[in-house]
Amino acid sequence: MRFAVLGAGRIGQVHARAIASVDGAELAAVSDPVARAAEAVRDRFGCEVRTVDDVEDSSDIDAVVICSPTDTHADLIERFSRAGKAVFCEKPVDLDVQRVRTCLDVVDRCGTALMVGFQRRFDPDFRTLKEAVDQGQVGDVEMVTLTSRDPGPPPYEYIKRSGGLFRDMTIHDLDMARWLLGEEVESVFAAASVLVDPKIGELGDYDSANLILTTASGKHCAITNSRRASYGYDQRIEVHGSHGTASAGNHHGARIEIAGKSGFTRPPLLDFFMSRYAAAYAAEIEAFAVSVQSGTPPPVTGHDGLQALLLAEAAVQSVKEGREVNVAELHF
Repeated sequence: MRFAVLGAGRIGQVHARAIASVDGAELAAVSDPVARAAEAVRDRFGCEVRTVDDVEDSSDIDAVVICSPTDTHADLIERFSRAGKAVFCEKPVDLDVQRVRTCLDVVDRCGTALMVGFQRRFDPDFRTLKEAVDQGQVGDVEMVTLTSRDPGPPPYEYIKRSGGLFRDMTIHDLDMARWLLGEEVESVFAAASVLVDPKIGELGDYDSANLILTTASGKHCAITNSRRASYGYDQRIEVHGSHGTASAGNHHGARIEIAGKSGFTRPPLLDFFMSRYAAAYAAEIEAFAVSVQSGTPPPVTGHDGLQALLLAEAAVQSVKEGREVNVAELHF
């Protein structure tokens, strides 16, 4: 299966590496308006540099991986769906709920495959945890706890275009919550502050947040987010059920522990998502390729992307109004 990556920035490079690592997948082309960025991917992975128009017209390209800026995602999804190519798109489809719905309608009419990039579902540890939960090893799921803290905040220019903490960062945890709870979330209560960098607040965003999600049956998910973790990239999960608890901890640079008179020490955590989720990105692309080749629905659909965005919107409204927001209240 031959891929073209659209966008050769940081996440585009991550996906190029993932494609190159998957048996049966080939990175055939890369496209980016910044020539040096595209050429860097070409030189590393041996693909061709093509324009977006060329990729659209290329009969040797089976699928595109959209890694361009967020405000281009929906247009590119529609364009390549109409061209009959399978589409993998980094989250989100768009920052506007109605625009997402319009885009998904086009995909449905074209009958093409669309998978949205929520790579955490494909992390080996998280998938093993999910399998244990699905097998009933913790009994009936009652509560989920998700911890996600970045080593430091992104550049200010990124924050301006990101859609804010909830739509950009928390959205990964919102998707994980739906996946692990096994039910749709009915209501969201969120509290958010600016504790890391006052400039983030001046830009209209937050850098620290806690959320409580509730399903119709009363299950809860607690999410804690921060743009600062001095000790590394903090990614943890706990699922508590009627028979027990399953948890997945952080990844360190090496799986060793040193004991001495001063106590026990371990190597630091992995530094950020590119290293922490390298295996997840590869597994994600592999799952996408399998779904396209077998004609089965992608494991993470456009609907999943829409639902996570709706929960992010509920969180935004909850912070603004200081109350729990029912998702059914949202009107777009």
